Amino acid sequence: MSQDGASQFQEVIRQELELSVKKELEKILTTASSHEFEHTKKDLDGFRKLFHRFLQEKGPSVDWGKIQRPPEDSIQPYEKIKARGLPDNISSVLNKLVVVKLNGGLGTSMGCKGPKSLIGVRNENTFLDLTVQQIEHLNKTYNTDVPLVLMNSFNTDEDTKKILQKYNHCRVKIYTFNQSRYPRINKESLLPVAKDVSYSGENTEAWYPPGHDNLGATVDLYILNHLMNPPNGKRCEFVMEVTNKTRADVKGGTLTQYEGKLRLVEIAQVPKAHVDEFKSVSKFKIFNTNNLWISLGAVKRLQEQNAIDMEIIVNPKTLDGGLNVIQLETAVGAAIKSFENSLGINVPRSRFLPVKTTSDLLLVMSNLYSLNAGSLTMSEKREFPTVPLVKLGSSFTKVQDYLRRFESIPDMLELDHLTVSGDVTFGKNVSLKGTVIIIANHGDRIDIPPGAVLENKIVSGNLRILDH
Repeated sequence: MSQDGASQFQEVIRQELELSVKKELEKILTTASSHEFEHTKKDLDGFRKLFHRFLQEKGPSVDWGKIQRPPEDSIQPYEKIKARGLPDNISSVLNKLVVVKLNGGLGTSMGCKGPKSLIGVRNENTFLDLTVQQIEHLNKTYNTDVPLVLMNSFNTDEDTKKILQKYNHCRVKIYTFNQSRYPRINKESLLPVAKDVSYSGENTEAWYPPGHDNLGATVDLYILNHLMNPPNGKRCEFVMEVTNKTRADVKGGTLTQYEGKLRLVEIAQVPKAHVDEFKSVSKFKIFNTNNLWISLGAVKRLQEQNAIDMEIIVNPKTLDGGLNVIQLETAVGAAIKSFENSLGINVPRSRFLPVKTTSDLLLVMSNLYSLNAGSLTMSEKREFPTVPLVKLGSSFTKVQDYLRRFESIPDMLELDHLTVSGDVTFGKNVSLKGTVIIIANHGDRIDIPPGAVLENKIVSGNLRILDH
């Protein structure tokens, strides 16, 4: 078949597939009740546009040859921003701020039912408690009225609204809205897995909300001041906080110069032959923390012009029953190229605290971080600013199992690396220093006794507290 013939054939298949998906989505829409109809239609229309683009844009969405390092002045060091100090009228600047937090994630990867933001972190405080405390502290200190907006998902909306009543007496106005609800599609047929609008029973895994969060995202007055009072008078419309890569961050999206603009490149967009190069810490030294500062006026302007362009990320998943599906996502950071005068700010590592696993949770619950007015900051007692690399095995995956295995959270101030595998428990007041590897083989159990100090140690085999 000639090349023209092949591309015509592909085009016919594409059109037929779009028609099939359109029919499936229309069928799903007929199952919506009258009060669900409008927002379901809006979501499904949004998904159709995304699906259309997905069919048009085959292959990696970046031309590797065009990727360049960003110009020096396009990524500013945080120290330089901080050195400008703060003006006397910081309250008037704060009154132009709205804090939006992604609150759509479930703690399912950590064996929890309900919103991830309701997992306890410190002294019975949940992640959501900490966020509310941070904003309330700002409002009380500066006599301002910064609102908190929670972007829920269909998974978390109900539970979150119930919880919000407990903050009625706090000095924070809290608003919520729901992010999109899109259907997962079968990897082979590319048709939606959902048969109706419900998301319970058979349909539990048929829908997804796109996105993830970062707990280190707190309001930084120096960055806010830099945006509102730019040194050169040219206001930035979009700032992305980036931080230096470590070996643990090789998959994080990075900022590059592409066709004359700052552009976020995610690992899913990289051609296979260049993935190792993308992961290299020497070539791409920074990655996106997902703390973003965006001008609302600019968002409105670009939205009205339909000019916010974000590449599609194809995220493959396997459902519980073994079905392979894909979900189509966009990363908000990718919008950076649509805004004027965009900037990256290289912030300290402590502003990046993702909690996706119990290994991450161990770090934020430990004495590596001090808690002050709802903000977690790296303890001054830690001699170097890098975070230890922690890998907890499958016995620790679920939060309830993880909590059962630690009588108290170990002292980790001098820890570089921790690997734990198998049936391991920790007694009270354990100290971990340097590199610690604890491996209980299948059928064995290791109990680290109370008060134990493990420094540059490998513990393996079978060790019961009774042995001591």
